[in-house]
Amino acid sequence: MSYMVTAGGKRQITLNEADSKASVLQNVAMILSTPKGSVPMYRDFGISIEAVDRPIHAAKALLRGQIKEAVELYEPRAEVTRVTFRQDRADPSRLIPTVEIEIAEDPE
Repeated sequence: MSYMVTAGGKRQITLNEADSKASVLQNVAMILSTPKGSVPMYRDFGISIEAVDRPIHAAKALLRGQIKEAVELYEPRAEVTRVTFRQDRADPSRLIPTVEIEIAEDPE
């Protein structure tokens, strides 16, 4: 089964989430919403901001690769199957990524 996760948005973070599916979805959303370098003691976590100020088509290509790599590294229970973008209505130069993921079954 695939799930869609979008960057940003206001969501409550649950520490030590008991439900594994909810945990994976929350972790992927956090990866998408965190600029690389902004987490003290965990500077590689998140998505690089090097796509800022690039043409939209170049930024999308760059971000697709970065998102896939970051999710594979920081949330190995998720497999990225597709990355799409929408533009912010208030700021058309801002891309908001949405990731389609498959969640690996828990071996229970």
